[in-house]
Formats: sequence, C-alpha cells, structure tokens
Amino acid sequence: MSHAEPLVRFTGVQKTYDGEQLVVRDLNLDIQRGEFLSLLGPSGSGKTTTLMMLAGFESPTAGDILLDGRQITGTPPHKRNFGMVFQNYALFPHLTVGQNVAYPLTVRKVPKDEQARRVAKALDMVRLGGMADRLPTRLSGGQQQRVALARALVFEPQLVLMDEPLGALDKQLREHMQIELKELHRQLGVTFVYVTHDQGEALTMSDRVAVFNEGVIQHLASPEALYETPANRFVAGFVGDSTVLKGTLEGQNTLRLPDGQCLQGVNVNRAAAGAAVEACVRPERIALQPVGGPAPANALDARVARAIYYGDHLRLLCALGAGQAEATVKVPLTRADSNPHPQAGEAVRLVFEAPSTRLYAV
Repeated sequence: MSHAEPLVRFTGVQKTYDGEQLVVRDLNLDIQRGEFLSLLGPSGSGKTTTLMMLAGFESPTAGDILLDGRQITGTPPHKRNFGMVFQNYALFPHLTVGQNVAYPLTVRKVPKDEQARRVAKALDMVRLGGMADRLPTRLSGGQQQRVALARALVFEPQLVLMDEPLGALDKQLREHMQIELKELHRQLGVTFVYVTHDQGEALTMSDRVAVFNEGVIQHLASPEALYETPANRFVAGFVGDSTVLKGTLEGQNTLRLPDGQCLQGVNVNRAAAGAAVEACVRPERIALQPVGGPAPANALDARVARAIYYGDHLRLLCALGAGQAEATVKVPLTRADSNPHPQAGEAVRLVFEAPSTRLYAV
C-alpha cells in the first residue's frame, strides 16, 4: 500500500436524521497519517456528526468511510481502535485514575503486568505520574481532562478523536492545554481529529483545518492559508476578525464604495463587474497614517470612534461613514513606543494592502 494513501477517506458521505434535511452533504475528505486535523464550525454545521460517523456512533445515510483503504461503515466503535476524548471527560467516579486509564486495556484483555507498564507510561505522558491511586473527584478539571487523554492514548490507537475536549476549562487553562496537546501530538505522531467551534484553538493547534457550514466543508487548508486567503465570505467572517466594506465591483478587482471612492483588491470568487461585493480585510493588514498631504493609493479617510487597550496592541474602531460598518485596526504596542496613538474623535487615514483586500460576491 502506498504510504501516501490517506489513513481515513470519506467519499460522498451524507447524513440525515429525519430523511429530509441533510446534516452532512456529500462529504469528501482525506485525513492524512499523523496529522492534526481540526473540524471547525458553528453549532449545527455538521462537524460533530462527521466525527461521530468516523467513531462509529452514527452511520452514514449514504457514502463510504475507508480506514487504510478498507470500508469501516459497518464496523462497531469498539473494533475501530480509536481513542476518544469528550468535553465532559466521561471518567468513572468510583475508579481510581489508574483504573480509569487501564479500562480500555482491561476490555482488550491485556495482561495485568503489561497494563501496569502502559498505564504508568500514559500517565507520565500527560504529566500525571504518581497520581494513579487518586479518585477523579480529587482532581482539577485540567487534571481530569489529562486522565481522559491518557485513557484515549493508553492502548496505542491509530487515531484519536476529540470532541470539544477543552470546552469546560477556563481560558488560561484551555490555552495551556492547547500547547500541551500540540506537543503531545508532535511527540507521538498519532493522527488527531479534533472538533471545535473555537477558531483560535483550531488555528493554534492544527496542521490543517476543515471549516464546516450547513453540512459542507467550506475550506480545508493550513491555518495560515485559512486566515490569510479565506476561500469564501463565510470563512472570511468566521475565522478571525475582519473589517468589512460594502460596494460594487468595477472592472475585475476594484471595489467602488457608495461614496465613489475605490479600493483595489483580489476578486476571490470571480464576481462579475457591477455585482454587489464585500471586501474583507484583517485588522493588522490596515496601516495607519496621519491625515494631511497627498493620499497614498488604496487609502480611505476615517475618524476614530473608540480606542481599546489590549495590552500588546491598541484596537481602533474607525468610522468610515457612507453606511459602512466601523473599520477595525490593530496597532502593535511596545514599551519603546513613545509616539502618541490616535484617540477617539481624531481623523486618521487608513491604507489597505491590495493583496489582503479580498472581494467576495454578496
């Protein structure tokens, strides 16, 4: 078998619960060996249903799911050799940490001495060595999540499936666990498939991200490509912050605003001349210049409505007038920066990078 063949392949997979509305529509997706793939999207987008079909807890209404080139649509969950980690941990409260982690090995009738060795290794892996005799109720939320992760890894699965596993943790602990999970993935080389609605989490951890909406993958790409070159208007709005400008397309790549001003951009989906379009621009791709003197290309005059301090940067919300939403501009802050920053009410000039001004048909 070619090493390049994907570990998992979805071909024409559909899922409906009521026979009418498709929760997942014509899904074609390859999951590569050893990658960290996140399924990202809003509630009801089909991402969790996709994970549940892969796990075997749901069956596709149509299509095929292949593992190593073999059909697994009819294979029950316990025979798929997948580790699972859920948001609610799903630990047995009456069993110790060690017994919880050993459970998949007990089910597989692994000898006791081998169980002890593997449990100790799995707990060390998640930095819980020495806690095997504790009960889960004596652990913090982050520690319980690590136990659930150790249990998913202890039988050396070829695939680890995670459904919003960090959703119940507070922000600081969640960000810490993201770094730990990514490092663990790097060390183990196991394939991770991770469901989340948190865009920052997906961008931070993944090799690739599949953005779902209405049962369809809208964009499948690396985090950088997803952020810098979104495939459509939905992805541009869902992943990261954007300033959105409304207007019409003039020629091939020019946005004409209602007040007659024009900006050059990239016509992503080949909208036709005269079509209503929206430009999406990341806040850090807008440069700030003082008003006065000749205006540079691709610039608009604006007025600062609010300045919000974020510690490492200042976020300016700028009024553009003419029925436009406020433009968001990120201004980096450094200790050495002694220049006064614009305050509410000040006039500013916003310069837009043409390659980062992405035009989408409405």
